[in-house]
Amino acid sequence: MDNLFCEGHEKELTDCHFDGWGVNDCEPTEAAGVTCQSPAGEETLPDIKPEYYEPKSRIHYSQRMEIRLRGGRVPNEGRIEVRLNGGAWGSICSDGWSLLEANVVCRQLGLGYARDALQTDYFGGADLTPVLLSGTECYGNETSLQECLHYDFSRGTSTCHGERNHVAVVMCHILAPDLVVDYYEIERTAHLEDRPMALMQCAMEENCVANEAYEIQRDDPNWRYVTRRLLKFTASALNAGNTDFRPFKDKSMWEWHMCHMHYHSMEVFATFDIYDAQGNKVAQGHKASFCLEDSQCLPGIPKKYNCANFGDQGISVNCSDVYLYNLDCQWVDITEMNTGLYTLKIAINPEFKVSEMSFDNNAAICNLLYTDTYARVDNCRLERP
Repeated sequence: MDNLFCEGHEKELTDCHFDGWGVNDCEPTEAAGVTCQSPAGEETLPDIKPEYYEPKSRIHYSQRMEIRLRGGRVPNEGRIEVRLNGGAWGSICSDGWSLLEANVVCRQLGLGYARDALQTDYFGGADLTPVLLSGTECYGNETSLQECLHYDFSRGTSTCHGERNHVAVVMCHILAPDLVVDYYEIERTAHLEDRPMALMQCAMEENCVANEAYEIQRDDPNWRYVTRRLLKFTASALNAGNTDFRPFKDKSMWEWHMCHMHYHSMEVFATFDIYDAQGNKVAQGHKASFCLEDSQCLPGIPKKYNCANFGDQGISVNCSDVYLYNLDCQWVDITEMNTGLYTLKIAINPEFKVSEMSFDNNAAICNLLYTDTYARVDNCRLERP
């Protein structure tokens, strides 16, 4: 199951929406997990502490950590090796290794930005250099891997459960895209629309409305005349980096969508979420598939990417991919949401699947005032997804 969406009240996961059995682009590290806790006063489960409960901490500044790449075909790639206080070199456990950690390594070594973060033994594995660190977790803006969180290295690497012999690997490059959300466009274009479900059949095929709409479609023979209330807005993503932003999937894996008459190259390029004052998610967009193209470019910059006719997809440097508010799924279904004050969060590349210079400008966090007759979005600011 992939791209699973639940409202929270379903009795079984199969009552939620997802792409279909076996339809996914999941990596081995993307398996979903959960930690449950019994409500107060009820009988609790035995006090079992799984290994992933082990606390993480930064390596103390008094320790001297060195870092290098080994086994690569060129100097800017390879398995990552570290050593502490001049001791033996060791590799890093591949568990949870992502572009966030890889970016820190590339920055620390002066090699630019992470193009790929891999978990492999292609450049040599744990048989060459035994694992020294595990549980590595970076925010992404650290200047040194030592500043990131790790499990206590002095206790060994019993918490490393990745593929046998696989270690953390990075490929660095001086070029990287950098997407920036245009929150002014969100503030300027946000508005309400009540749309009959008869005009949303294509959008409903892509899970772009709340679960209640599908229940109405199932139970009400006149469902086509029922209206849904939509918070609509234009979303624009500018590539302010120094190389093109390209889809995560290879072109051979893009999916044709008959309703929209073009290929979708990314399943999750943007997410639209609304939170109440307590931080609970009360509504979310379901724009699960995207095509990427140069909708607008700065003067003198030619457009390179176009979704039509199975064209190449991406976002060129100094160009923006613009999804206008009148396009399908460019909304949040708020039909069941009460009026009041909320927070709207619009994020692009939210799963960090495509490398960027920084992810700190990939989300717009805005105030949302919702009344019976209008919606106002203001006070937006840039943050990470």
